[in-house]
Amino acid sequence: MAISLRKVEETAPTLVSLFKSAGVSLRKHGLDGQRVAVYLVIDYSGSMKPYYKDGSVQALADRVLGLSARLDDDGRVPVVFFSTDVDAETDISLADHEGRIDRIVAGLGHMGKTSYHLAMDAVIDHYLDSGSTAPALVVFQTDGGPINKLAAERYVCKAARLPLFWQFVGFGDPGSRQFEFLRKLDELSVPGRRPVDNAGFFHAGQDPRRVTDDELYDRLVAEFPAWLAAARAQGIVRT
Repeated sequence: MAISLRKVEETAPTLVSLFKSAGVSLRKHGLDGQRVAVYLVIDYSGSMKPYYKDGSVQALADRVLGLSARLDDDGRVPVVFFSTDVDAETDISLADHEGRIDRIVAGLGHMGKTSYHLAMDAVIDHYLDSGSTAPALVVFQTDGGPINKLAAERYVCKAARLPLFWQFVGFGDPGSRQFEFLRKLDELSVPGRRPVDNAGFFHAGQDPRRVTDDELYDRLVAEFPAWLAAARAQGIVRT
């Protein structure tokens, strides 16, 4: 059961418009009333510094929280920060979302390189440990390809047998070769490499805050219904 509009108004009034926009997108894609666990994975590599500074990361976190309030009932989103390793595993909540990203980052160390697979492993562990039977949408933000492409590819294929959909979101120049690997992940063969297509990718551009709320939500959930149907047919998601 999703969180009520009244609770959002009481605990996070600045997220009310996001909550409403998310509802419109979910209805449009046939996901209204669907229970989904939502995760957020955030790139903490050195090249991400401008996106923390200009508020792009906080804005994405707020938007994902608004979406989660429509899909889950606990008012919080588990968050993994990653660079060369996993830098932090924490959460953001409706009651404490304002400035939350800055507070988390203030306690982190050196911004390293970009390595996806350990962050993916952390999400998988969290999901399995949670005992949840709901399908999960993992919003995975990054500004470039990983240093270990083979490991990331292996994890996407391995995770395809779990009820997890990986929605990669690119921050940066859409024309950059940095994102070729993410396009490849999006197109890994089915059933040759994985039983279902469990990953999507879209660019949010060089100023992600300029992507409207409606467009962002549409892009975050666009591929989820097809994955959900395929995962149910394969018995990966239990109805």
